[in-house]
Amino acid sequence: MSADHPEHPDHPIYVTQPFLPPLAEFMPYLEKIWDRKLVTNGGPFHQQLEAELAAYLGVQHLALFTNGTLGLLTALQALRVTGEVITTPYSFAATAHSVLWNGLKPVFADIDPDTCNLDPDSIEAAITPQTTAIMPVHCYGRPCDVERIQKIADTYGLKVIYDAAHAFGVQYKGKSLLNWGDLSVLSFHATKVYSTIEGGAIICPDAKTKQRIDYLKNFGIADEVTVMAAGINGKMNEVQAAFGLMQLRHVDDCIARRGEIARLYTQQLAGLLGIRVPDDAPHTVPNHSYFPIFIGPDHPLSRDAVYDRLRQRGIHARRYFYPLLSDMPMYRGLPSAAKDHLPVAHEIAAQVLCLPIYPALSDADVMRVVDILRSALVYEGWPAQTVAQDGVAVAVSAPVGEPTGRLIERRLGSERRV
Repeated sequence: MSADHPEHPDHPIYVTQPFLPPLAEFMPYLEKIWDRKLVTNGGPFHQQLEAELAAYLGVQHLALFTNGTLGLLTALQALRVTGEVITTPYSFAATAHSVLWNGLKPVFADIDPDTCNLDPDSIEAAITPQTTAIMPVHCYGRPCDVERIQKIADTYGLKVIYDAAHAFGVQYKGKSLLNWGDLSVLSFHATKVYSTIEGGAIICPDAKTKQRIDYLKNFGIADEVTVMAAGINGKMNEVQAAFGLMQLRHVDDCIARRGEIARLYTQQLAGLLGIRVPDDAPHTVPNHSYFPIFIGPDHPLSRDAVYDRLRQRGIHARRYFYPLLSDMPMYRGLPSAAKDHLPVAHEIAAQVLCLPIYPALSDADVMRVVDILRSALVYEGWPAQTVAQDGVAVAVSAPVGEPTGRLIERRLGSERRV
């Protein structure tokens, strides 16, 4: 599934790229839409995709949406959440925006440095009499500490809505991660592992909850003369649903290729000074939706300098997630947004760099990214050498005639020359 570019060795490489099957595969779906003249309002492809996705993901009920943000907005409405919602500052804007748009108060809690997910201790410390819900994010598709979060929710009588935008197909302890919490919300945006171009879904625990959500995403309309609630228009159309049905035929191969790329990155970046690659999440079958690395203080360059160097060479890595939500103008005045309240989130946001990963990315392109990251470890004007440090080959550099061991002492100290 990978694609080589021997004729364009310096072509741009973006952090992601949508998987598009051959156009000929899509034409029969479009012909059926044209024949039926049914283009929206829960048509045949919409119903078929809901059923097939529920089966594929191992969930009981699934309600499709035209995008994931509307799914988050509707999930909060469906559970009649009020007051304060504890959430993460380390996420895409839609997470906190969905809370604010519902007239609720987001309360930020700090994250775990290893998983980048909400820290359960920070969640519990943030609970007040006004708290009614928790909205954690399975960041990069890595499972939150779902057992502890559920225990906290049960103890304090709180709802749990998971922003599962990154977690399509992730299995945890042999079951779908999406079954945790009161509701889980997926995104099917073009940047995601599985895409309907724009799209999303709410995973529902029972038919009654799905029925309420189906009303809410269709203006609250129950039938021609009955409106049950003040709903919105969140329906997925037939073209999106058809695209999703086609994508579902390829998603296993796409995830498998992402896994190959992740393993190649992990192998090639092992032992590089100042670059941390997260360990595999325990008890988890991942989807490899992102490949984050963390540029630590022992690296000769800052994270932003590494980002700039990659960009200058045509590699468009992204700093997911920087800036923090708590630093954005609409949130930074909140007491929970104070920097000293979120020390881990600030540290991680200053270090993270997500590398390109998508099914069509070739091994040669992966190595191009790796070579640039290695070159960042070479002091300007000094010849590169490779030495063994703790049994791992590490790219370093030294002035001509200077012993490598002396260099390593400098690199582990305070000297920085770039």
